[in-house]
Amino acid sequence: MFRRYLKVTKPGIIMGNLISVAGGFLLASRGDIDGWLMLATLVGLSLVVASGCVINNVIDRDIDIRMARTRTRVTVTGEMSATTALLHGTVLGLLGFALLMVFTNWIAVFFAVFGYVIYVGVYSLYMKRRSVYGTFIGSLSGAVPPVVGYCAVSAQFDVGALILLVMFSLWQMPHSYAIAIFRYKDYQAARIPVLPVAQGIDKAKHHIVLYIAVYALVVMLLTIGGYTGMAFLAVACTTSFWWLLMALRGYRRNIDISGWARQVFAFSIVNITALSIAMAVDYQNIAPHLLTFN
Repeated sequence: MFRRYLKVTKPGIIMGNLISVAGGFLLASRGDIDGWLMLATLVGLSLVVASGCVINNVIDRDIDIRMARTRTRVTVTGEMSATTALLHGTVLGLLGFALLMVFTNWIAVFFAVFGYVIYVGVYSLYMKRRSVYGTFIGSLSGAVPPVVGYCAVSAQFDVGALILLVMFSLWQMPHSYAIAIFRYKDYQAARIPVLPVAQGIDKAKHHIVLYIAVYALVVMLLTIGGYTGMAFLAVACTTSFWWLLMALRGYRRNIDISGWARQVFAFSIVNITALSIAMAVDYQNIAPHLLTFN
C-alpha cells in the first residue's frame, strides 16, 4: 500500500531536486550552516515537489496511457484512483508549504509557489499539450529548487539567485530535448508537441547545442561574480564543455540518434550533480550582492 503512495510522487525527481536545493542552500550559507533551517527547507520543498508530481500524474492520465514509459503508473492502471491521488497530492503540498512558511522566509516561499503554479497550472494543464514552448515554460519550474534553497538562507533575491535561476533553466532545455528524442515515439503517440516531434530532430539538435553552449558560459558567472571559487570553475568548465562536445557529436553522419540522445541526457545529470556539489563546497566567504530584491 505504501509503495503506490511513494511511487506516484516520482522519487527520482525528488532526489534530483534535493541535490540542487542543498547546493543552493550551502552556496548561500558559505560555511555557516543552520542545520534545522536546512532540514526544513529540504523536507518542505521535497513535499512540494512530490505534491506537484502527484497532481501531474492525475492530469496526465490520458497522455500517460499512450506512452510505453508511463502506462504502468498507478494513476493509469487504476491502482490509485484520481480522487485518492488528488487528496494525497494536496496533503503533501499543504505540509510542504507550511514547513517553508514557518521556517524560511517569504522570498523562498514565493519561489516555491511560483514553481508549483508554473508546473501544475501553466505547464501540465496547458502548455505541455498545446505548445512547442511548453519545455521552456516547464524549465522555469525546474530551475526553482536551488533558488529556494539559496533564498531560504539569504532572504533576498540577489545576483547569485538570478544566476542559479538562469543556469538551471538553461540546463533543463537540452536535458528535456534529449529525452524527447530518444522517447520520440512515445511523445508522438501521445501527441505532445515537443520540439523534436513538432519541428524535427535536426532542429532539436541545433537547440541542444545552442543551449549547452550558453549554459556553459552562464555557469562561469558564479565564479566571475565572486560566489564560487576556482575549483567550481574547473568542474564547471570540464563537465559543461565535455557535455557540449558530446552534443556536437550529434552532427556526425550515420550516428545512432537515440543512443546519442541517451548519452546527452545521462551526462546532463552527471553535469548538474557535479556542479551542485561543487558550488556547495567551493563557495566564497564574501560575495558581492550587486542586485537585491528585499
